[in-house]
Amino acid sequence: MADVDYEEQVREAYPELDCIESDDCRERVVEAWTLGLERGGWQDIYDVPYAWNIHETTNVEHVRGVTKIALESARVQREFHGADPDFDVIVAACLLHDVGKCYEYVSHVDAELLAGTDRERYATAEIPHSISGYALAHEVGCSIPVQRAIPHFLGEVPKRTLEAELVKSANSASSNAITQSAMDITLKEWVDEYSQTSD
Repeated sequence: MADVDYEEQVREAYPELDCIESDDCRERVVEAWTLGLERGGWQDIYDVPYAWNIHETTNVEHVRGVTKIALESARVQREFHGADPDFDVIVAACLLHDVGKCYEYVSHVDAELLAGTDRERYATAEIPHSISGYALAHEVGCSIPVQRAIPHFLGEVPKRTLEAELVKSANSASSNAITQSAMDITLKEWVDEYSQTSD
């Protein structure tokens, strides 16, 4: 396989990186994605699906949707309610909330989309992507507020910050839209029907 420039792929896929004011925070997001893609053996960031059984929508589309929804919600919280959400934390956590799918979903795509690497060491569906995503963010040195906002499924983090709640609710909003569009069911119906069969 020819060398893949994962960093360039990440920067091109996620223009929302430009919304992060902190250079350090932005570079750590890129580094986490680069590691996930490299270790998972992905050839192209757009090959990572939104869900193991929904391939019509890419993970990139979902992550961008979550980021846009969370940013709009944060603006309303600031302008209408006088809250002070941290926009860098929100954008970074949204962009990283599903980076763990680089590990979790390698067994759910055609083998030709993957090549090389030692993915057997990292890639497994046994660890939920929000936990492996947290681990990637921790490994590259993302701030604690960003790390804490990444786990988003089934109450994985006991202390929920304003930013973490925004990520979680934006993820649900995007996911509901995708499952309705792709399968004509709600996210809850998708979880109820498929969560047991995805193991």
